[in-house]
Amino acid sequence: MNLYIIKNRLLLTFYFIVPVVLFFIPLDWLNKQHTICLVKNIFGVNCFGCGITRAVISGIQLDFNKSFEFNKMVVIVLPMLIYVWYTRIKKLIQSF
Repeated sequence: MNLYIIKNRLLLTFYFIVPVVLFFIPLDWLNKQHTICLVKNIFGVNCFGCGITRAVISGIQLDFNKSFEFNKMVVIVLPMLIYVWYTRIKKLIQSF
């Protein structure tokens, strides 16, 4: 098999596995983790990106109310992530 085909199959597998893994991440565990946001750690205030990881994971888990509570920017970020994910999968499938 060609190295290019193997690389594309691995990427395609990766793009299918990541949403499944994110779907099963428990939000209770994620809420207990310490933030790595520099703005919040230095100044003690939330920045525009604070909570977007939890919001995206909540959106992937189809809990849109909680997703919107974590960060309102999820209405922009999640559709963009889905679009990028879809176009990359489409491009990889067409390369076969």
